[in-house]
Amino acid sequence: MFILKQKIACLVLLSEREDRLGTLAIAVPRTGSVTGPPPSSILLGDRNIITARMFAEYVASRKSKIALVSIYLETISETQSQSILKRLLERVMPSETDVMEGSFA
Repeated sequence: MFILKQKIACLVLLSEREDRLGTLAIAVPRTGSVTGPPPSSILLGDRNIITARMFAEYVASRKSKIALVSIYLETISETQSQSILKRLLERVMPSETDVMEGSFA
């Protein structure tokens, strides 16, 4: 896993074994009183598109930043990987509210 955090954006590469660029999705966080998941789109690739968009939306809403998320899976199926990747992201990328409240360990 590779994470690059910038002031207004995050780049997250989630891959098996070594860091590799896979299906790339982008999501933009919602602002103001608009509800619902952040709008997202696939920029590159056609494998694991559901997982890539889901995690781009997840990172965008969790960090309140533009999120670029790449997913590269070789042996694990898309459905098997989702719970593993979510736990991993929760550990290494606490949400902005978690940071302000100091509730992460």
